[in-house]
Amino acid sequence: MATVEASTLAIGAVATPIGDLTVLASARGVREVRWGRERGGGNRPEPKAGEHLEHAIAQLGEYFRGERREFDLALDLEGTEFQRLVWSELARIPFGATSTYGATAEAIGRPAAARAVGAATGRNPAPVIVPCHRVVGASGSLTGFAGGLGTKRALLAHEAEVAGTGRKGRLPGF
Repeated sequence: MATVEASTLAIGAVATPIGDLTVLASARGVREVRWGRERGGGNRPEPKAGEHLEHAIAQLGEYFRGERREFDLALDLEGTEFQRLVWSELARIPFGATSTYGATAEAIGRPAAARAVGAATGRNPAPVIVPCHRVVGASGSLTGFAGGLGTKRALLAHEAEVAGTGRKGRLPGF
């Protein structure tokens, strides 16, 4: 995959109940979602990158308001073939559900690769959109998450409540 110059990326931030997120998009799709608020710094993104950014910010807002369960966005994620395979599988985990690293490894045809799946999950460049927060330990325990375990717990509780699975714990602002 060819690397896109940072100056062609559209960069924008969105306020969410779990804190600000910064979205980066190329002309091909969403490149990254970062924790915190960043600015574009005077770059000149391609017009298509701006469209992808606008769609991502709108869909993240819908997700956090409980109006969206699946993201319908073009993605332009950079990673190894294995990482992209794992991220693709993470996107298949249904809203309001969880999976394990082992189950994800089996789903991609690599049943002995649970640890490698964990490493790829930890390198997910687009959290929330690619729902790595839906992956838990084999015992069902919450495991590492770049946004912190409290954020992971809040995202899972939000999805459970919106999905109507009975668990409580909506995020403030819903």
